[in-house]
Amino acid sequence: MTRFGIHLLSLAVVAGLSLTEVAAQEAIVGIPPESLNSRNMTIRSTTDIDILLPILEVFVATNPTISLRYEQWGSNALYANSLAACSGDATSADVVFSSGVHQMIDLVNRACASPYLSAETAALPPSRRWRDELWGITKEPAVIIYNTELVPEADAPRTRFQLLDLMRRPNAMYQGKIATYDIEASGLGYLFAFMDSLEATTFGALLEGFARTGAVATCCSSEIIKGVAKGEYLIAYNVLGSYAGGVSSDEIGIIQPEDYTLFLSRSFMVPKGAARKTEARLLLDFLLSAQGQYLLRAEGLVSDGINSPLSESARRPIPIEPTLLVASDQHRRSLFIDLWRSAFARTANSE
Repeated sequence: MTRFGIHLLSLAVVAGLSLTEVAAQEAIVGIPPESLNSRNMTIRSTTDIDILLPILEVFVATNPTISLRYEQWGSNALYANSLAACSGDATSADVVFSSGVHQMIDLVNRACASPYLSAETAALPPSRRWRDELWGITKEPAVIIYNTELVPEADAPRTRFQLLDLMRRPNAMYQGKIATYDIEASGLGYLFAFMDSLEATTFGALLEGFARTGAVATCCSSEIIKGVAKGEYLIAYNVLGSYAGGVSSDEIGIIQPEDYTLFLSRSFMVPKGAARKTEARLLLDFLLSAQGQYLLRAEGLVSDGINSPLSESARRPIPIEPTLLVASDQHRRSLFIDLWRSAFARTANSE
């Protein structure tokens, strides 16, 4: 049971799931809990259940004839499942909602999405919608977090240049104590690293610094944040700020880098094979409405600043546009992962 009282079902006992689906999905819930069945509108998402469910509960309360089946997936597994559904080799979701924006752009480019236009979608800026088939719902920063009890305040890196200075120190304080996403396991981590390679003159130096300090590449936001809170890691780089900000821990400090901070808009797609397109579009309009955005902001999924606001020039939204197709190019991806892999001696294995 989650902290919101929603029953989590063991994947092994949910009827109709293949072994592949069981391995890929992280959790399934019904909203309301007792209504979980194959007739519900199915949402497949990378967003942690605890964060999104309160918002979905309000949607269901507002639309009592609609019940939901919410499936939480890792971004790479969700992309693979969505591709299979697009080609008819898997059952389609009614909504796909993912932090792997480059993967969603690729799905739309492969004609896997259904178009829709409403007052709410038209009100989005062009950088948060594409072809009227993909929409950016959230606004979440990529942050640096640190253990406030073990990292001196003077060491807390406010910029990538300051992080580099820490990693160049001759002492071993930060050896093996800096973490970030494993970009092979995490579509989100790959996207952040790829955008860094385009934005930052420091990117090559960061990779050298990660190698020098024996930085740890691991799978998931929750694992990284817990590791910093416990002191297993002292600093973590490019962590999703919405998740870090949702942790009630005095041991975690959160920094939006002042040289620049990436902002992610999780993208929403109604697959072409969706059985419940009308209900899916109602959910889209709800999430983009004033009420939906208010609820998303309350859960930390819409954020313009943590602590002191950034300058406008330091805000770098990741645009939902076809230029991100470069990130999905298999040859480019292979070269990029080889470069990244060379910097890390240890890796682990979702969002």
